[in-house]
Amino acid sequence: MGYLFHGFVTAIARGLGTAGHVAEVGASFLLAAYAGYRLWLYRKGRIYRVVPRVQVEELARKLKSEEAEKILLVDVRSHGYYDHGATRIRGSIRIEPNNLSEELKTLPRDKDIYLYCT
Repeated sequence: MGYLFHGFVTAIARGLGTAGHVAEVGASFLLAAYAGYRLWLYRKGRIYRVVPRVQVEELARKLKSEEAEKILLVDVRSHGYYDHGATRIRGSIRIEPNNLSEELKTLPRDKDIYLYCT
């Protein structure tokens, strides 16, 4: 039996070896693509790691000074924390945090923008 099916078994073994090699190359490619994607996400989010913060007293002082016209306050609280009936800071606007990157493009460039999410 072994003599008769020797060619068939050899072809199957070669096919399995080739399939294993293709799977190895494919897995290596996917691993490299995933590592590249994670690196891209890291570099993209790197600028948001250090967000400059302003103390409430400093912002209140700026809002009472001549700089008040150059300041834009933006409320970026999510739906769960946003209360429509709550008193807002005068002159502030509301932006949905999920649309923040698109909305920031439409805000005036001549103003200092302060985001708050308390």
